[in-house]
Amino acid sequence: MTTPMPPGLSGHPEAFGECPLTARDIEDDHARRSRYLRHLTGVLSKPTTAAPVAPVPRVIVQFWDDGAHLPDDVQECMTSWATLEDQGFRREVYDDGSARSLIACLFDDAHTAAFDSCSHPAMRSDYFRLCYLARNGGFYVDADDVYQGTDVTHLFCDARLRVQALCYDTVTDTMVNPRQALASDAQGGTFIHYVNNNPLIAPAGHPVVVAALEASTAALLAHTGGCLDVQSVTGPGNLTVALARHALDQQRSNQPVDVEILLDWDTVAVSRWPLSYRADERNWRLWRQQQ
Repeated sequence: MTTPMPPGLSGHPEAFGECPLTARDIEDDHARRSRYLRHLTGVLSKPTTAAPVAPVPRVIVQFWDDGAHLPDDVQECMTSWATLEDQGFRREVYDDGSARSLIACLFDDAHTAAFDSCSHPAMRSDYFRLCYLARNGGFYVDADDVYQGTDVTHLFCDARLRVQALCYDTVTDTMVNPRQALASDAQGGTFIHYVNNNPLIAPAGHPVVVAALEASTAALLAHTGGCLDVQSVTGPGNLTVALARHALDQQRSNQPVDVEILLDWDTVAVSRWPLSYRADERNWRLWRQQQ
């Protein structure tokens, strides 16, 4: 079964009022990429009547770098997902050692070296989730997300990649509700539209995940010293570029964009704040300030 082309993605990537985009634009022009992501979010968050039928594996994947010293408050967040085991899900929890072993088993030495070069646990978490999902598929969720008890079966009914929409206001230095941003930011304005790498719900081998993994691997192996930007190398920025390039390629080939962008992830899970680790360098934002 194939996915029908949603309205607005009928092979015309310029439909949102821009001059024709190129892959270089997506990588280098942050403003145009943001406007393109706004357009994609508006289209790919709408219901579709059919989609690829091979479902995503019902495996919940989580990571904490030091499994022997898991903080109690983080443990509480992670185990909130255990209730889904009664609905046919299983949980797999990894730390630095088990994640590295899995990467070494599934990939070549370059990928293991890239994981080893991730200088902060958040980067290793970012990189590991791409490796795991590229080969196995499943449902990656961050260790600080707390399950709210809502039904999630609709997120596993087909083989689309599912990611969360994000929007940041550069003037107020705050995050904006993405649904509200779609209604109030028609011209792009001061908002930056992008997607999160949490959650990641994907079939094995999805081209966006694979492309994000290879881009991250190349960037990590090419790094020669100094501070790495977590967002653009392994995090949401890297995934956003991979998604935009994939959508552009699919549109130009008049093919469906096999992605759903979620606007209401907070009805499924919320990130708990505060947590003990956020107050020290285990928080990648504080760590980055010290580099």
